Amino acid sequence: MSPQKPRPDTLTLEVVELIGSVVARYHEEYEEAAAEHALTGAQARLLSLLSMQPLPMRRLAQQLKCEPSNVTGIVDRLEARGLVERRPDPADRRVKLAAPTEEGRRIAHGLRDSLNFAREPLAGLSREERLSLRDLLQRMLDA
Repeated sequence: MSPQKPRPDTLTLEVVELIGSVVARYHEEYEEAAAEHALTGAQARLLSLLSMQPLPMRRLAQQLKCEPSNVTGIVDRLEARGLVERRPDPADRRVKLAAPTEEGRRIAHGLRDSLNFAREPLAGLSREERLSLRDLLQRMLDA
């Protein structure tokens, strides 16, 4: 019989609930913003990743935590809409990179700009508070 883990304290449970609420609201707003561009959430996330830099399909699958075959389907649909293109990787011509077209980049930036849920409340925090929040969240992710 394994030893029982101690129950988290009330404050920890409250913080976990608040983080869950923030994540749920963020996803809800992200899905709504994606729908305004006739995109699914997965298509919007992929387009957002590509707006930072072209990526090979395998890396996209890792970042989206899904199978490479799913990424291929998403890229196919975005390519059909003229939002993404495939191009050879200059470092390895055998590898194909997915990259946003100019229209895809424009939509990705529009998606990012329309996410007011987090941006507006964060504006009410001082620079020091935002830095502290960023550092605490980063520590949580690094743990």
